[in-house]
Amino acid sequence: MIHEPVLFNEVLDYLRPSRANGILVDATVGLGGHAEGLLERHPGVRLIGIDRDPEALERSKSRLSRFGDRVTLVRGRHESLIEILKQLQVDAVSGLLADLGVSSMQLDDAGRGFSFRFDGPLDMRMGGEGRSAADLVNSLEEHELTKILRDYGEERMARGIARAIVKARNEAPIVTTTRLTEVIRTVKRPRYNEIDPSTLTFQALRIATNEELTGLERFVDDAVSVLESGARLAIISFHSLEDRIVKRAFRRLKGECTCPPNLPVCGCGAKSELEILTGRPVIASEEEEERNPRSRSAKLRVAEKK
Repeated sequence: MIHEPVLFNEVLDYLRPSRANGILVDATVGLGGHAEGLLERHPGVRLIGIDRDPEALERSKSRLSRFGDRVTLVRGRHESLIEILKQLQVDAVSGLLADLGVSSMQLDDAGRGFSFRFDGPLDMRMGGEGRSAADLVNSLEEHELTKILRDYGEERMARGIARAIVKARNEAPIVTTTRLTEVIRTVKRPRYNEIDPSTLTFQALRIATNEELTGLERFVDDAVSVLESGARLAIISFHSLEDRIVKRAFRRLKGECTCPPNLPVCGCGAKSELEILTGRPVIASEEEEERNPRSRSAKLRVAEKK
């Protein structure tokens, strides 16, 4: 099955390079869908694709091979943008995209453990390094699990689920997606016309395992710092926590103070560097949602450097 990138046409319409022969960066290149479209639409640009998942990089390498030396692929995290560009001796770029979502390849591979729909090892690591979701589930204290589920999953039943996890792991380690799902359902029952009871817990554990929110605001700052004047930054997020961070960073870099109103002195570092092009986030059309249900939660925000 061909991977369909979300908000594909919208990204291509917004992310036009500031120079016809410039460099675009896809900071989360994944399977290369957006990158392919950008390279086709702008035949004079080169593209740097970054991803932490070696399997995704191999697939994007194959997909983008016809563009030859116009493409440079690098294994790494988007949070390491500055270091990666320095290694490539690139000082400035003509546009930058970050799609913060998990790819369909990752979700549909039972062996990766991202989805409660498949029985597999409770892993969830995008790059294969660091602690797995199983490590977190079987080692963290109840209050730590509660905080993860509440903060990253916005799960109202976080405490009850965390308590059930601790009780279950005392009987036997929780090492598969199915076992975790069964534990969650002892606390949170399925209800008609609502999301699966495991959705928010799996989201929270995936975010914690991959440290997805760590450094996101700094990444926005770094991305803006390497943009040429007139270059655009496009970021696709898939849940409210990410979108909130991106929205706040854009507002601050537009020059709007985001400090609490009772602070006597601005401490957020607001400075007028960006023009925000999307007052509200761009979302998928009804046609795209029907064709690709995973696009329903996607939100695209775009800003242009002054």
